[in-house]
This record gives sequence, structure tokens and C-alpha cells, in this order.
Amino acid sequence: MINTILLQAGQAATDAAAQAAESQQEISLSIWELTLKGGWIMVPLALLSVIAIYIFVERFLIITRATKTEANFMNNIRDFIHEGKIDSAVALCKSTQGPLARMIEKGVSRIGKPLNDINAAIENVGKLEVSKLEKNIATLATVAGAAPMIGFLGTVMGMVKAFYDMAMAGNNIDIALLSTGIYQAMITTIAGLIVGIIAYICYNILVARIEKVIFLLEARATEFMDVLNEPAK
Repeated sequence: MINTILLQAGQAATDAAAQAAESQQEISLSIWELTLKGGWIMVPLALLSVIAIYIFVERFLIITRATKTEANFMNNIRDFIHEGKIDSAVALCKSTQGPLARMIEKGVSRIGKPLNDINAAIENVGKLEVSKLEKNIATLATVAGAAPMIGFLGTVMGMVKAFYDMAMAGNNIDIALLSTGIYQAMITTIAGLIVGIIAYICYNILVARIEKVIFLLEARATEFMDVLNEPAK
């Protein structure tokens, strides 16, 4: 009697474990099926997500390199200017990578002209360098705004399909008949919001780092103008 009860309990535990594993497998398969049922709207959303990730990684690396400068760069420029070694200062700027070096090079090449002209030349080069850093940033902002709208478009299309199927079914409405449209409506909304949120976060990260570069360039431009105003040693 006891052996029979134990055998039944063991069999019940085995069945429960098997059912749990099967249920977990069904859930994972259902998620994949839901993604596929998003329809063709998922294709542009996937494309937008790839574009957003590519722009973010590419711009992040470039902006990060732009913020890196040699520790003694401005000190060396100051020493060369005070010693009258303009050619050495220009050579140092050309051998140094980054927007700061190109901006200072323009200022060094204008030494001897009025300070207002030098300052204007430096500002123009700085604006050009910042515009290079901002390349494709507008595209990333467009992705952040367009992805949720495309997702909502898929939602509307899915609901229209669901109501159309209801109208065509008449009194024979079946939940399975409506599932395709409802799946598409929900999945595209979620996908669009996910892509839009990721693109929006990436956009703000890049904008913040570009503002940091702008502050750095402005500070170094002011420092360079102060060097020109210093008396020669």
C-alpha cells in the first residue's frame, strides 16, 4: 500500500516536471512566433535598429578620440610661440590628431594679423570641426522619432485587419481568426517603442559628449588667445 502511494507520488512529480518543461518551451516558441506575426512592419523597424546602433558606435568612437589630447600640447604651443618658433608650432599641430590641433593650427598660421581676425579664424575652424562630429546625429534623432510612429502604424494596420476579419466572419467569430491582427498590433507597438527608446538614449549620450568637446575647444581657444596676449619672455 505504501509502495503504491510512493510510486504514484513519484509519477505525479515526474509528470509535473515534464509539464513545466513543456510549458517553458511553449512560452519560448510563442515569443518567437509573436515576433514573426508582427508582419512586414518589423522589417523597417529592424533596419532602423541596425542604423541606430551603427551610428551610435561609430560616432561614439570618433567623439571619444576627439576628446583625447596630449597633456602638454598647449604648453608646447605656448613655449614655441614665446620663442618665436612658429614653424615648430605648426608642425606640432599637424602631427597631432584631433579637432583641437586643427583649430590651434589655424590660429598659429594667422599669428601677426589682428587678434580679432585670429579669433574669428579659430571660431570658424571650431564650428567646422563640431559639424563633423555631429555627422549623422540628425539621422539618429529621426530614428528615435520615426520608430514609434512606424510601430503605431503597424498597430493601426493590425487592428484594421482584426476588425475586417470580424466583419467578414459575421456570426462565426473565432478568436483564432482575430489573433493575427491582434498579434501584429501589439508586437509592432512594442518593437517600435523599444527601437525609439534606444535611439533616443543613444542620441542624448552623443549630444552630451559633443557638448563636452565644444566646451573643451572653447576653453583651449581662450587659452590660445591668452598666450598671444602674454608678453614674450
